[in-house]
Amino acid sequence: MRIVVCVKEVLDPNAVNNYALAGKLTIGADGRTPEVAAVPRLINGYDEQAMEAALRIRDEGVECRIVAVSIGADQKNLLKHCAALGADEIVAIAPGDAELDGNGLANILSAYIKGSGGADLVLCGRQASDDDQGVVPILLAEKLGMPIAPLARAASVRGRTITVTRVTPDGDEVVEGELPAVVTVSNEIGVPRFPSAKAKMAARKMAPSELTTASLGLDSHALNADVVLSRQFVPTVQGNCEFLAGSPAEVAQQLLARLRADKTL
Repeated sequence: MRIVVCVKEVLDPNAVNNYALAGKLTIGADGRTPEVAAVPRLINGYDEQAMEAALRIRDEGVECRIVAVSIGADQKNLLKHCAALGADEIVAIAPGDAELDGNGLANILSAYIKGSGGADLVLCGRQASDDDQGVVPILLAEKLGMPIAPLARAASVRGRTITVTRVTPDGDEVVEGELPAVVTVSNEIGVPRFPSAKAKMAARKMAPSELTTASLGLDSHALNADVVLSRQFVPTVQGNCEFLAGSPAEVAQQLLARLRADKTL
């Protein structure tokens, strides 16, 4: 069984938030790119949980080969982290100078999966922490002709049947279907495992397979962006905190009076 896990490198969201709160996050001269030289980059949290879902399937005794694939100029550190977690194969795809949107990314991933022997299961994070769109897995499933089970907090495989527990506003929903399939993994799956020091040392020796969009047979038409980022800005963060003094009963009365005055109640 071949499991392909799609991973993405993002800016550390905690560091970005801290810079924004401190008023130190600025946008470059192009009006679109944050100036974040000091902000570390790491694996998207949801994608790390997708890796965890793949590893749990293996832990259940399913014989599988886990492939981690990422699109970007320099993905070695990200992919070696995946190797340390337990990926059997790591793949880096260089997009060149193309400005990609969700459709272009899905075209690249689908071309890789189709050209590398296919996949029995494709696992993705529910969304990326930098743009929060979550459209790539949906488009990827369509291009691969596979059904998709989004927002999974658990997934198990028996033979050619996959069972997914989905997170919904009305509670958990259990769905079952035949492989191949695409599943997006949510944070409800729990905290992903941490690689051991031995695994990290072994991963340092593992080199990713490096591909280009040309080697995948993709032309410029497949990479053209239909959705283009025109402007990005940092919203003004303003905090106003007022402390109410007195006994608990007095504070409660003041709070109720304030809420009524603001017509919240």
